[in-house]
Amino acid sequence: MLVLQVRAPKSRSAKGSSCQTVDEGVSRIAAAIGDLSRARMLCCLMDGHARTATELAITSEISPSTASVHLGRLADEKLVRMVRQGKHRYYALNGPDVAQAMENLSVLSGASHNKFIPNTPHRLRSARTCYDHIAGALGVALHDRTLKFNWLTADPSRDQVYVLTPQGQQGFGELGIDLANAKTSRRRFAFGCIDWSERRPHIGGAVGAALLTFALRHKWVAPDLDSRALTVTQRGRREVQKYFGIALNG
Repeated sequence: MLVLQVRAPKSRSAKGSSCQTVDEGVSRIAAAIGDLSRARMLCCLMDGHARTATELAITSEISPSTASVHLGRLADEKLVRMVRQGKHRYYALNGPDVAQAMENLSVLSGASHNKFIPNTPHRLRSARTCYDHIAGALGVALHDRTLKFNWLTADPSRDQVYVLTPQGQQGFGELGIDLANAKTSRRRFAFGCIDWSERRPHIGGAVGAALLTFALRHKWVAPDLDSRALTVTQRGRREVQKYFGIALNG
């Protein structure tokens, strides 16, 4: 005897619902990436540097208002994330999974994308102060190394916020950077501050301030008299290489 099974029609689920099937999710993401302007934005962000909506509008050859709509769609699909930095808003790919997916699509397409080339004056791009922490190429490099060493790790509950690990307590302590005051300060302890020239994060907050204080006291850097530029000294180059494995050019 033939038995027919009749299933009730599936209700249309809300975006992001757990009832959504894999093929529906793939179709939705593909549609978001498939628009040429949005694809240009995503490819532009593949170098790991954050950009403003205006910069992405120029890259995509569309108006700023249209770019905002596209960025909203990409954010809804969790392909990009927005980071507030003062009065500015920067956009970046939402994690390595998105970057890997875009990289794979780039390979399939046989195309290449342009590298981010900053136009910041060299003396400011190399190292400078950002409020009371180190910015520029040196600041970004220190940020990346402290995360690689697992001295700081991302707080899963707060975007771009870092917490100190036991390895970090030991590592900073061995350098002579006392974070006891930083941990009791009312200001944020550590966070990723989007760098103006590099468009990648350097360390902000109390930890960033402690690093700058340490670098000045130990003469790793010398402040410029008439700008925010920091000159990395010969001693600084040697010790940054020794303690962090960072080779500074110039």
